[in-house]
Amino acid sequence: MSVILKRAYEKPSPSDGARILVDRLWPRGLKKEGARLDAWLRDLAPSNELRRWFHARPALWPQFRMKYLEELSQPEAAPALAQLYDLARGSKKLTLVFSSKNQEHNNAVVLKELLDGMRKPPHSSGPEKAASGAVRLRRSVK
Repeated sequence: MSVILKRAYEKPSPSDGARILVDRLWPRGLKKEGARLDAWLRDLAPSNELRRWFHARPALWPQFRMKYLEELSQPEAAPALAQLYDLARGSKKLTLVFSSKNQEHNNAVVLKELLDGMRKPPHSSGPEKAASGAVRLRRSVK
């Protein structure tokens, strides 16, 4: 499954796959029939307080990202997050639609990171895991 990001004001394309709006507010000037959305998951968007805080402080992207992830870990976000994961599992291609002018630093970027993480193995296979397996192997040989 591939996840792409697209501004709400860009023309929808058949290659977008499932299109999910991830903003709390409907994009200004955009007609609902022209948006060609499969879902609007407004409960996945940052709270109004966090959205306003970040709008006034765009240089604080790392702090916004951390605060937004904290909001997503709250029980209120769980149903919308589960719906997003279900949509992702059921689609070959998923487009997260957002209205922010800042295309590199917005909530859709964070959600894409979460979805991309779905493809990673559930358990680490990094150096520590490999080292622990090697130690076990040496012990069994002796």
